[in-house]
Amino acid sequence: MMNKVIPLTASLNGGIEVMFNAVLENACSEMGGMMSAMDSSSRNAGKMLDPLTLTYKSTRQVSITTELIEIISGASALEAAE
Repeated sequence: MMNKVIPLTASLNGGIEVMFNAVLENACSEMGGMMSAMDSSSRNAGKMLDPLTLTYKSTRQVSITTELIEIISGASALEAAE
């Protein structure tokens, strides 16, 4: 009887090991895919952010320049009125 039980137990353990390895490999593949997707998203966000930052800075510079011109023009007008 023991001669039949021991090979069966060894066979079951081998099957469990194969199943565990398959589940582990699947989990690792999924995590690797997610890491790759997050890395790609980060790079794409950086590529989008650079032009937006440049647009923001140039718009801000135009706004400040316009405001300074208005202040100087107003001061010149007041000075001329006196």
